[in-house]
Amino acid sequence: MTSFDDLLSQVPIAQIADQLGVDQATATTAVQAALPTLLGGLQVNAAEPQGAASLLGALDDHGGLVEGEGAVDLGQVDVGDGEKIVDNVFGDEKNTVISALGAGGGAGGNDLIAKLLPILAPIVLAYLAKQLTGGAAPAPQQTQSSGGGLGDLLGGLLGGSSNSGGLGGVIGEALSKNAGGALGSVLGGLLGGKR
Repeated sequence: MTSFDDLLSQVPIAQIADQLGVDQATATTAVQAALPTLLGGLQVNAAEPQGAASLLGALDDHGGLVEGEGAVDLGQVDVGDGEKIVDNVFGDEKNTVISALGAGGGAGGNDLIAKLLPILAPIVLAYLAKQLTGGAAPAPQQTQSSGGGLGDLLGGLLGGSSNSGGLGGVIGEALSKNAGGALGSVLGGLLGGKR
């Protein structure tokens, strides 16, 4: 069963806390705020045909990171690749997103969020690849212009993220509904053609 909690269980929070030099409570809060925002940005991009095609192509490169049960080994995460993913998802508004998340209570501030997003992005893509394809090539119905299975998967994950609360949940919810709010309007279609 695909759920936000399942995705969250794949994130090595203790390793992230150690790598970023913060306590686990701060790392947990930051991850719970950043994940829905990242998923929301991916969903906005997957709603556009070009963005969905680009995202499905990116998923092909990330399927092996999430294997079996338990959390990902942080040593296998390519942060440089994560930077590219974050840039593609949020584009020119990356700093706006980082500032909005960093301002949230207990999320550790902008510096922590800026370091966290590139760690989380490859984990999220690996999780999506595993859930969507089961390790196989994407099926034709999943590459439809509407995002097909990918859009449904992201929508399901975002639907399950509302109990994480915080600013990330609010942003993720606004993005998932394409509410046209500040972030919703700037994130629309940013991934398309940039990868």
